[in-house]
Amino acid sequence: MARIGLRPNEPALAERAYRIRRNAVRMGEVQGQGYIAQALDIADVLAVAYFHAMRYHPEEPAWEGRDRFLLSNGHYAIALYGALIEAGIIPEAELESYGFDESRLPMSGMASYTPGMEMSGGSLGLGLSIAVGRCLGLKRKGSDSRVYALFSDGELDEGSTWEAMMSAAHYQLDNLIAVVDVNNQQADGPSRQMMSFEPLADKIRAFGWFVQRIDGNDLDAVVAAFDAAKTHEGAKPRMIIADTLMGKGVPFLEARERNHFMRVDPDEWQLALRALEEGRRP
Repeated sequence: MARIGLRPNEPALAERAYRIRRNAVRMGEVQGQGYIAQALDIADVLAVAYFHAMRYHPEEPAWEGRDRFLLSNGHYAIALYGALIEAGIIPEAELESYGFDESRLPMSGMASYTPGMEMSGGSLGLGLSIAVGRCLGLKRKGSDSRVYALFSDGELDEGSTWEAMMSAAHYQLDNLIAVVDVNNQQADGPSRQMMSFEPLADKIRAFGWFVQRIDGNDLDAVVAAFDAAKTHEGAKPRMIIADTLMGKGVPFLEARERNHFMRVDPDEWQLALRALEEGRRP
């Protein structure tokens, strides 16, 4: 049976987001480092995507009728693994293997290794282009499946991202829902200082997209944005600009000035898990 939206007696989305964050922190502890801050900032978006919006079979990740979730920013793999574990696509016990040789959970997303991983990411700027191709293919097959594509604000530096936006509008890909995570951080510093991209919503709208800008850490806003993207009647691709906070839910990680790739002291992992537990919404 296809999985879409919440079923009776299922955990609420806030609980799903908490568990995704917890899974990511537990994986980070295995290696003592990683892209933890991004996993914490994007957990709310992943919770809504996997437990409210998307159609898929947990027991059959390659089911033809599924919606596809493309992770362009492959370094966010630790976040997606957290969602795939919560969705039952990957066994929870495997999180202990994160980042090790022969693991199905490498530090950067690899489609050939991981069930539910639709593309190999890491070379930033490619995900939206791949999504355009996937959407065209689905349309030509007469499929009603959607493609969800997550990319980062650092990828706005890449010309291929803007070419993909132009192509998606040209081909009227109304089966494409893209999310750009605007956390204003990339490897070299604040994203807006590396390459100014504002006014972002106006620019993307000018390319012919249906655009919404939201607080990506407000679950109600994320749900409303996904619902509006799915029900919008125009023959346009849909973009959700999600403004998020790096390290969301763990105050001492939120406060770190440079948190693109984070090394966390051994005693801090349990502090992070405790902070998530204390902030858990009843």
